[in-house]
Amino acid sequence: MIAAKENFSRFTPDEYFEWEEHQEIRHEYFDGEVYAMTGGTLNHSEIAINFGALLKAHLRGGKCRLLNGDARVNIYNSNKYVYPDLSVTCNERDRTNTKFVSHPCLIGEVLSPSTEAYDRGDKFAMYRLSPSLQDYVLISADKVAIDIYHKDDRGKWDILNYRSSDLVELASVDLTFSIEQIYEDIIFDIEA
Repeated sequence: MIAAKENFSRFTPDEYFEWEEHQEIRHEYFDGEVYAMTGGTLNHSEIAINFGALLKAHLRGGKCRLLNGDARVNIYNSNKYVYPDLSVTCNERDRTNTKFVSHPCLIGEVLSPSTEAYDRGDKFAMYRLSPSLQDYVLISADKVAIDIYHKDDRGKWDILNYRSSDLVELASVDLTFSIEQIYEDIIFDIEA
């Protein structure tokens, strides 16, 4: 998904939450300014659903919550609110808030050519501010490829690259799965 800046007067976070409830599309919020979120491809949607279904089945009955792309994540210690494709929080402090989560342990983004640089760069820089985040999952919509930025026990970020036939490990939620499960029923554009 891509964010495009809207030309509105600046909002406080509370004004933004109230205003966005009446909008037809979602908007990310950065220190008073709002950015409209554009749609994605069919592959983007199916990949996000496949990943979400896998996570939901694994997390069912536990203390963690899986949230889809309609749920905001507050960038730690800031007035920034974004919509990742998927997020998981296991933190009790996120149980009572109905507008956003602040303590995700996992964030997943489905990449597209127009968002990949932002998702890997500036957006990941923002997400890294969260002390609770352990896994940042970047899933290609153009080929079988998943990159996971994983925070180790010392707080250092390692990148793990997964390709066709690999078993993917998500330490944050103690889940291992075949990469092909994410790409079930996906048809790639062979011209792309």
